[in-house]
Amino acid sequence: MFTRKIGIDLGTANTIVFVPKRGFIINEPTIVALSLPDNKVLAVGREAKDMIGRTPADIGAYRPLKDGVIADYFITKAMLKYFIAKSVGMFNLVRPDVVISAPAGTTQVERRAIMNAARDAGAKEAYIVKEPILAALGAGIPINAHCGNMIINIGGGTSEVAVISLGGIVSWASQRVAGNKFDQAISDYIKRKYSLAIGEQTAETIKMEIGSALPTREKLEMQIRGRDLVSGLPKDITINSNEVAEALNHHLMDIAAAVQTVFNETPPELVADVMEKGIIVSGGGAHLRHIDEFFKRMTGVETYIAEEPLFCVAKGAGLMLTHLDVYKRTLLNKR
Repeated sequence: MFTRKIGIDLGTANTIVFVPKRGFIINEPTIVALSLPDNKVLAVGREAKDMIGRTPADIGAYRPLKDGVIADYFITKAMLKYFIAKSVGMFNLVRPDVVISAPAGTTQVERRAIMNAARDAGAKEAYIVKEPILAALGAGIPINAHCGNMIINIGGGTSEVAVISLGGIVSWASQRVAGNKFDQAISDYIKRKYSLAIGEQTAETIKMEIGSALPTREKLEMQIRGRDLVSGLPKDITINSNEVAEALNHHLMDIAAAVQTVFNETPPELVADVMEKGIIVSGGGAHLRHIDEFFKRMTGVETYIAEEPLFCVAKGAGLMLTHLDVYKRTLLNKR
């Protein structure tokens, strides 16, 4: 069966690919491993992530996207080529139409770079759609209704807050504070408090295993291993969820400030709609424990976690693919 349409959630941390009638077929880290002497792609996705922090001098593992936009065109093109080929199969001669997500704050130049990379990687046509629109669609929000809905999408590179009504974004704010910055904050906190250096993957594991947006009475604990900065020797320590909440608080307050900014710029009638319906949180950051309670405390508005929050953007891309003609008005100019 020919695959003519592909939806790609091109995230800073993870790339998720959706194909109509087949569902989510790829969910891999947005990482590419290169052989530095000849600039040859050695691995993409999960295999490349396993190389982080473990490569010799002549191999580099790179994240081609920074804060949701292309930081390295060559590596992004190679990665998209890998994902598109994996989606359509090696012997499929049909070039597919591709819907790709991009942060709401991307410039025309940044959007054009994503489109060109997708076409060079094997797409027939590339449509770039704003991430909050796709996240809202995937979360089951009726984006074409005449009432206002607020979504907070916390990804790997950016956190975006938007109020959506009548198929478009009424007001929005974007913070380049998200999952990757959370990992760095945990790493910096442990370095500061315990004089222990830990790797990027260890910090991410801490966030996923015991991460919390708020301190709680019942603390979760985890033993971690790193390098003592005083002696230079390996050392074990135990860290708890309240310490992680303390490490992440500054970044979470930045996202809360973005929510406040969006409320300030939203017409009163739509603010009333959001008060009635509540706020929806999507993206990988929605898996952080008590994140809904955090935003409820900050805003006074009921907050809900979307179903399968990590897949909301890809799911939204899939819905848009299925009804591409209906949603043409929502898509950005594809020239």
